[in-house]
Amino acid sequence: MTLPVPTDLSGASPQDILRLCETQQVRFLRLQFTDILGINKNVEVPASQFRKALSGDIMFDGSSIEGFVRVEESDMLLRPDCATFRIFPWGEPGQRVARVICDVTTPEGEPFAGDPRQVLKRQVARARAMGYVMNAGMEAEFFLFRPAPDGGAATLTHDVGGYFDLAPVDQGEECRREIVATLEQMGFEVEAAHHEVAHGQHEIDFRYADALTTADHITTFRFVVKHVAQRFNLVASFMPKPVFGQNGSGMHTHQSLFTNGENAFFDPKGAYQLSTIAHHYLGGLLRHARGMSAITNPLVNSYKRLVPGFEAPVNVAWSMRNRSPLIRVPARRGTGTRVELRSPDPAANPYLALAVMLAAGLSGIETEATSREPVDENIWEMSHRERRRLRIDDLPHDLNEACDELEKDEVITAALGPHVTEQFLHAKRTEWREYISQVSAWELEQYLAKY
Repeated sequence: MTLPVPTDLSGASPQDILRLCETQQVRFLRLQFTDILGINKNVEVPASQFRKALSGDIMFDGSSIEGFVRVEESDMLLRPDCATFRIFPWGEPGQRVARVICDVTTPEGEPFAGDPRQVLKRQVARARAMGYVMNAGMEAEFFLFRPAPDGGAATLTHDVGGYFDLAPVDQGEECRREIVATLEQMGFEVEAAHHEVAHGQHEIDFRYADALTTADHITTFRFVVKHVAQRFNLVASFMPKPVFGQNGSGMHTHQSLFTNGENAFFDPKGAYQLSTIAHHYLGGLLRHARGMSAITNPLVNSYKRLVPGFEAPVNVAWSMRNRSPLIRVPARRGTGTRVELRSPDPAANPYLALAVMLAAGLSGIETEATSREPVDENIWEMSHRERRRLRIDDLPHDLNEACDELEKDEVITAALGPHVTEQFLHAKRTEWREYISQVSAWELEQYLAKY
């Protein structure tokens, strides 16, 4: 018989985790980390190796991981963060599987410069040195599709539901409820779950947390969604724009800074009840929006979501009253004062995405960047001349342009570090070259008979 598993393991030691594994009859432990592109990776060890694993002595070949290291310097170590230990709520007693999220280190025990989690940790430490703690909440939307007849990928939706629809129109209810139940068993505080705008599109929102915890949660969330969907014979996808003519999936990111337990963005006497710190942070996000787009929107496909007419932002501006600008400031004030960056999509590496957002905001504070005035008109309906008059810039139009903007943004590249910047840009420019060399069905339809 197993005992309840504590969900708050802050301060837990390797010995605490070993005892939990024994009482909960855990048979396998997954040492989880992410590559530069945000793909979950893991090394799984049996019970006989738990003590070694929790001591940080498990080595893996870093040259096999996207953007990590060259063959001649390939040995990497996995150092578990014991506070992230969770047992997956499936599996028979004696065969249970748990996971712990790890930092990647060199054989000498130094933090590895190419580890996305370390990139975020550096910015969190920078914020702490300035007296701030970043809290964040990420709303990662996703699609549920039926598999193709041959079992491969397809965009056959299982429903024709729309925003907040119910069954029988929303046929993803049961799968979504099972995802929520699984997340709750793993310690998530789920606040809401609902059908999104597009057919087969869903959203599950969980409570905000500090930046590192939120990034850890997103990696777990993506794994759980895909795993549960398989049990319902569905395929879950976090691809930003899988269906032409339908809304794409975003990962709207709510963010705020706290100092001494108080929300540093709230000032009842400030303009719009926002503090000077909030305005400078906003200004930093606006200033570096183009430079961080390759990180927050990392796929060729990402820029097929960032087009007018589908609720995704394409203009660098902020507002409190409408959702067409890049940044929205929700109406809530006091402890809940925050800014919502609406451009990120769920294909982004959450560690890198939060790191560049925080870096942009902190740079705005340090340089006293201006937030300009909010734009409360519908930007989608403005003419080009009106947008220029209001100094409203556009986000990059494709991945290639986004890479160019990243490369010349010194604040964002400094936050990522030389290793991640170089490896990320190499991977993304390769992706772009492969994409533009393809001949699409649209081109054949438009040109084959005409020319």
